[in-house]
Amino acid sequence: MIVISRNPWFREVFPVAQRLKKAVIPAAGFGTRLLPATKAQPKEMLPIVDRPAIQYVVEEAIAAHLPDILIITGKGKHAIEDHFDRNFELEE
Repeated sequence: MIVISRNPWFREVFPVAQRLKKAVIPAAGFGTRLLPATKAQPKEMLPIVDRPAIQYVVEEAIAAHLPDILIITGKGKHAIEDHFDRNFELEE
């Protein structure tokens, strides 16, 4: 979380729920430091225990009651878009 001001008065007047409106998650880049694992899938989709790493980040943003979540991806990161895409055929 970004602390806008360390002044205690600021925190009392503007609670966190009023200050934070959007989560911006950078998910671009080639992941070269994680090669060869990132040759097959984006680094954000690498599993941690039972879920992709980016899933944990999104769940934390949801738990913080942020109304908007923006994931910035690079080209070729279709796996991330597909992971969070809705399939209406499965929801019926």
